[in-house]
Amino acid sequence: MEHPLVVPELAAAGGFTLRPWRLTDLPLVREAAADEYIPLITTVPSPYTEPEGIAFVERQWGRATTGTGYPFVIVAPDGRPVGNVGLWCRPEPDRASVGYWVAASGRGHGAALAALRAVADWARRDRGLTRLELHVEPWNTASVRTAERAGFRRERLVRDGVRIAPGYRDVFLYARQDACQDG
Repeated sequence: MEHPLVVPELAAAGGFTLRPWRLTDLPLVREAAADEYIPLITTVPSPYTEPEGIAFVERQWGRATTGTGYPFVIVAPDGRPVGNVGLWCRPEPDRASVGYWVAASGRGHGAALAALRAVADWARRDRGLTRLELHVEPWNTASVRTAERAGFRRERLVRDGVRIAPGYRDVFLYARQDACQDG
């Protein structure tokens, strides 16, 4: 994509909302940086420093500016930022990848499921996407449940499918196919 993307604000189930990243989200970046797993599979800086946290937020803005994706902050009903969900553009105009993470303090309240459903529905309805893909590590049972409850179906195991420091890991490929069709 060659044009800047506008990251909208979206309503999600359970009172969650999705919105663009702000510099006031640095406490969320700090919490995610302290997680043993999130920094391994994302660009969240670890160890956290304020300049690295600012750079992370600016990278999120850059993804929209360069047209590579829509990064959203997941906001809990009480107004607290608790995670991230993103829709990442692919060369095919009708397909995209999605990914998400929730900081420890926001887990167990349905944030990831609400966010994933909201982004997938928006992608279908407003962006006209027909296929969304996501990768889930086989051991990550919570993320497997989230993907399946959001309407994604497991297609296969991809050997060495995702680079996670210091190497590659196997992942399940999940997809939500024919997203433009009702049903």
